[in-house]
Amino acid sequence: MADTKEEDTIDDKPMPLLDHLIELRRRLLWSAAAFMVAFGISYYFSAAIYSFLAQPLVDILAHQSGTPRRLIFTQLYEVFFTYIKVAFFGGAFIAFPVISTQLWLFVAPGLYKSEKKAFLPFLAATPVLFVLGAALAYYFVFPFAWKFFISFESPAGSAVPIQLEAKVSEYLDLVMKLIFAFGITFELPVALTLLAKVGIVSSASLKKYRRYAYVGMFVVAAILAPPDIITQTGLAIPLILLYEISILTSGWVETKPVED
Repeated sequence: MADTKEEDTIDDKPMPLLDHLIELRRRLLWSAAAFMVAFGISYYFSAAIYSFLAQPLVDILAHQSGTPRRLIFTQLYEVFFTYIKVAFFGGAFIAFPVISTQLWLFVAPGLYKSEKKAFLPFLAATPVLFVLGAALAYYFVFPFAWKFFISFESPAGSAVPIQLEAKVSEYLDLVMKLIFAFGITFELPVALTLLAKVGIVSSASLKKYRRYAYVGMFVVAAILAPPDIITQTGLAIPLILLYEISILTSGWVETKPVED
């Protein structure tokens, strides 16, 4: 046991507070530079990125009416600031690997070798789970949700024709809200497994409160998703599956009692 403890050491050397602040400043500068470069690239392709985000709605509108439809803007600066938002979100997404790496390089020297080995899988799983959640929203939830909402249109020959004229900025706000809602909630296994690793929760307690967790998943889905049963169910069911996965992963990493 003593040999194991000796091997589990910290690689960092003692540093004065000023040196730590200088190191933090360097990591922040690298992160800011990466974000600015990613922001510039995203802004250059912001129209293409927005077209990609709008494609599910375009497909539904074309299928419903059979004629080309449009998105509108009602303020002169609306499209410009919408593209700025697109570039901001795109820049943050593209720069995340660099920013997380800089954070790791700043924190890692102060960790034990065992802590590094335990933390690295979670660092790698975080962007993967976020992308999976965003992909589920884009490829599965959007088509069903948009079709449901557009079904409330009234044809041109009806007494009071009702037709969607979606605003550019409002559509982006809704899309990004859903993408981030699905992406962040898909981090549930990472959060619960980390809590199990440090002993705050256990797989047994997660099993015990499973029924309450299921209810909580639908409450979270009702808060984060638009007020339609398709979108809310499309978020709640994956959350329940992720909760079950969290029970398994928590059982793998939680501290086992030491046998004599």
